[in-house]
Amino acid sequence: MADIHHIAVGANHRSAPLELRERLFVAREETAAFYDAMRHAGLREALLLSTCDRVEVHAVSDDPQGASARLRERLASQAGEHAAVLEQRGYGLAGDAALRQLFAIAASLDSLVVGEPQVLGQLKESHRRAAEAGMIGPVLERRLQAAYGAAKRVRNETAIGERPVSIASSAVEVARELHGDLSRVSALMLGAGEGGELIAERLKANRLGALSVAHRSPALARAVAERLGANLSPLDDLDGLLAAADIVVLAVGSGAALTRSQVERALKARRRRPMLIIDAGVPADAEPAIHKIDDAFLYGLDDLERIALSGRARREGEADAAWAIVTEELARFGQDRAERGAVPALAALRARFEAARLEVLAQKTGTDSDEATRRLVARLLHDPSESLRALAAEDPEAARAAEALLARLFRLENER
Repeated sequence: MADIHHIAVGANHRSAPLELRERLFVAREETAAFYDAMRHAGLREALLLSTCDRVEVHAVSDDPQGASARLRERLASQAGEHAAVLEQRGYGLAGDAALRQLFAIAASLDSLVVGEPQVLGQLKESHRRAAEAGMIGPVLERRLQAAYGAAKRVRNETAIGERPVSIASSAVEVARELHGDLSRVSALMLGAGEGGELIAERLKANRLGALSVAHRSPALARAVAERLGANLSPLDDLDGLLAAADIVVLAVGSGAALTRSQVERALKARRRRPMLIIDAGVPADAEPAIHKIDDAFLYGLDDLERIALSGRARREGEADAAWAIVTEELARFGQDRAERGAVPALAALRARFEAARLEVLAQKTGTDSDEATRRLVARLLHDPSESLRALAAEDPEAARAAEALLARLFRLENER
């Protein structure tokens, strides 16, 4: 039987710019068609993880090179690009590297902010959708469950989860200092970046009164709004949206999403009621001149990181311990897989021995049990003996390795 290889093909926040990631994004309503294309490409097990910061497919195949090429072509076509673009701006992993990537995602070690649990939730949701599409088989299922087990250990055995959203927590702290009770506060999220979504999610968890999401990509905006339980707002009247927002979370990453003049108009419409602007864009979305406006309080990621410096330092410090757990769990999974892989060979060997035993018993020679067992041993050793002699003639070094393996398998070290 051909070997089955784990592959991962995609692009994320480190490899590809925002504009390309947005075009790669596969919306929920497009998922079924995407999986149909995977099946037509010859893949029986595949999982699509599509977020604003990552579009990545994990699959298993006995032709990793060919399957990776087909996946790259399919993802590139989603963005209206040639496959060469993903070769430059994406990644293709196979074998242990692809499996390590899956474990890292589950353990929140491949997130935009290390230690954030959001991607694990997205992975589990993607797992559910892939299963509904009939694309999760026993091979991927075992890998996913092993990755979840590693993630659980990381959370339980390291401090990386004690402050899982330290940047977002800092944003909540600033919002409370400025606005007090968040249940009377409304927020607007512009864009769909992971950092902004984390902040919006934490604001919601702290009883935020209302949240709206707006983005130039309706599909992305709808996906984020559904995840956050927020209102979907069109960008047609951005001035009106800004004027109604006590908090504006920027997560576009375009470098020019909010200008000083827009904020001044919004504050005028708000009768100078203060506005908190949290810039989670990478690169920054807010025009620096906004800092000079009275009643506009602009905090970027650097500001939030400084507020939460001790918590972030502790989280980063725990990353090594988390990676050690992931490495240990990968080794454990590899050992379990090797043991499972040995079972068919052992079963075949047992069947061969049993057939030889029955054949000897079927020979009604009238001999005693001593003679019958001698014949059985001779028969069992005949093929291995002939194979070892032939191997010794062809490749003495390989024959010595085979002898060493036999000695280990049958514990013959003390018999020499």
